[in-house]
Amino acid sequence: MVEPKPARIKLPDMSSYANALKWLHERTDIERQRNARYSDDAFKLDRMRELLKHLGNPHEQLKTVHVAGTVGKGSTVSMIANMLRACGYVVGEYTSPHLVDVRERITVNGKLIGKPAFTELLRKVAKAAAKCSSEPTFFEVMTAVGLKHFADEAVDIAVIEVGLGGRLDSTNVIMPEVSVITTIDFDHTKLLGNTLGAIAREKAGIFKKGVPAVVFDPPSEVDKAFREVAEKVGADLRVVNKDIEFSSRFCTSEDLGPHTRVCLYTKTSRLEHLPVPMPGEHQSSNCGLALAAVDVLRGRGFDCPEDKVARGLANTKVPGRMELVCERPRVLVDGAHNPISVQTLMKCVGAHVPYDSMVCVFGCCADKDVGAMLDKVNLGADKVIFTRASTTPRAAAPEDLQKMFAERSGKMSQVARSLPEALELAIRAVSREDLIVVTGSFYLVGETLRLLNQERERAETVRG
Repeated sequence: MVEPKPARIKLPDMSSYANALKWLHERTDIERQRNARYSDDAFKLDRMRELLKHLGNPHEQLKTVHVAGTVGKGSTVSMIANMLRACGYVVGEYTSPHLVDVRERITVNGKLIGKPAFTELLRKVAKAAAKCSSEPTFFEVMTAVGLKHFADEAVDIAVIEVGLGGRLDSTNVIMPEVSVITTIDFDHTKLLGNTLGAIAREKAGIFKKGVPAVVFDPPSEVDKAFREVAEKVGADLRVVNKDIEFSSRFCTSEDLGPHTRVCLYTKTSRLEHLPVPMPGEHQSSNCGLALAAVDVLRGRGFDCPEDKVARGLANTKVPGRMELVCERPRVLVDGAHNPISVQTLMKCVGAHVPYDSMVCVFGCCADKDVGAMLDKVNLGADKVIFTRASTTPRAAAPEDLQKMFAERSGKMSQVARSLPEALELAIRAVSREDLIVVTGSFYLVGETLRLLNQERERAETVRG
């Protein structure tokens, strides 16, 4: 008797970039879900490992830096990558979320993965996914594409940003040269825990046996959690500002204006009076972590001369963070999406950007600590226009935001049903010396950048 052949799994049509994107966006996207479950069952590293196995385990071919934390991950990743690039290394960066184009998440030496390469890799990942016992999520697919791209490009090192948490994050399949954790604060509390210690333990899930782990002088509850996890797994924990000598000072110069300078000293590095490339005193700790991570890499065989490190640091820019995207009217965007980052933004704008009045266009996700975020908006904004991003179902209703804000503040506010309407209202409300600040979520910032790009293209078409 002839046994029947197993039914072939029909692979999706990946003949074009558009088709490949369609398949990608049909995957479960936890970033956009209102009620995601964070558990060993929902976030399966086994599924990620299985997917990578069918791709030839590209992560095992890479040297990496792994970066987790509540705030400051993107800035720290960018500083590390830029310093390594200045030292002559080919550097991959995997970050999230994106602002305008999903390919922003995967770059090599600052260059987006090309559409043909992205399409081909998605085709390979779809084929591998068809062999898996369960279907991978959007973020798992993107992580697999990133790791495979970096392996194909034979990067010297890849700097990998954690998506959510750490312990169960899809990126936590790598064995890095150094693990980095930025500032811990309250965010995703329903998923990661409602104490700083619980959140810190989830983030510290990226610690690995024998791998140096770098953190910045944390509060006692966080410090205790880090030390417990490091001891349990056998990670070499190094605390910047304790184990690693570090200092920072705020100053003003004619060429750089107000800025922060930092110094970091170890057995192998003497880095003195380096300007932090991004505004805000909070960036000094991110810079200290980035410098410490590069110092660890020096100890593991990477050739990172101090003059090149300083040059790479100075060239660092991070899109969507304290970014002035329009001069007339002045529009500044920042993806601050939790209370600490909104507070930091308001302080940073006050210290670095002169203005008469601030109109804040604000929208955030409903699963955030909305009340605390609004309290921080109230610190700097003179008027608030509440709206919502059209690209996420997690967005809070602007009417609800205005109601909560009115309970906290007597300042003027309005509601706009869409971002274009909100920007139009803001533009009407400002004079030349005023400032429009768009913040609350990366979705809102990304939509703002898309709208402004479309306006510029239309203007160029008319002029042409």
